[in-house]
Amino acid sequence: MARTALVTGGTRGIGAAICKKLKADGFQVAANYAGNTEKAEAFSAETGIPVFRFDVSDFEACQAGVRAVEAALGGVDVLVNNAGITRDGTLQKMDHDAWQAVIDTNLGSCYNMCKATFDGMKDRKFGRVINIGSINGQAGQYGQVNYAAAKSGIHGFTKALAQEGARWGITVNAIAPGYVDTDMVAAVPDHVLEKIIAKIPAGRLGKADDIARGVAFLAAEDADFVTGSTLSINGGQHMY
Repeated sequence: MARTALVTGGTRGIGAAICKKLKADGFQVAANYAGNTEKAEAFSAETGIPVFRFDVSDFEACQAGVRAVEAALGGVDVLVNNAGITRDGTLQKMDHDAWQAVIDTNLGSCYNMCKATFDGMKDRKFGRVINIGSINGQAGQYGQVNYAAAKSGIHGFTKALAQEGARWGITVNAIAPGYVDTDMVAAVPDHVLEKIIAKIPAGRLGKADDIARGVAFLAAEDADFVTGSTLSINGGQHMY
């Protein structure tokens, strides 16, 4: 029987590419989304992937959302914590709501979703948790103290949870994308984007499919000796 994968923020951008790749690799896939029902339904109609609307920053909503996925597809074997938002601004200009929204959605969601799925993985003696971090969580970025803090937290969360999960056959890894050609990056002014690309040794922005292939590798049955790792997919922009 096919393993079940749940991807948060799975109907657009990187999340959509991850969903499509995992489905092509034989997984049953569920895509979570937050608000745009019209686009989510169009994605589902195009791909045949069922969609589930719930707020990943809300603990109780995640509990209910995972139960809905499990009722439809069975226990979640692969969890991809991909959902994320930005509320950019320098610290002086950033209000508390902008800080808290990014922390709750980008980092708090990892706790919420893992809390809802970890026991099931433990019972089945198999699990793959893949957290989508960011190059800006590794290197920092001007005007993104909230986003960089949340994404950096994801990398620490990954290493700690990997130590808990290993004895149960659960791997926990992270991917740190660089700048990827998505709607979020498309909003960056052209003159800024040109400067970003100039710093990427590969000479281009990443593609959503680049990240999806990394997720597929970490989700595989035979990736069981890879845990607590962060896979940087950034065209060589940041190495450490």
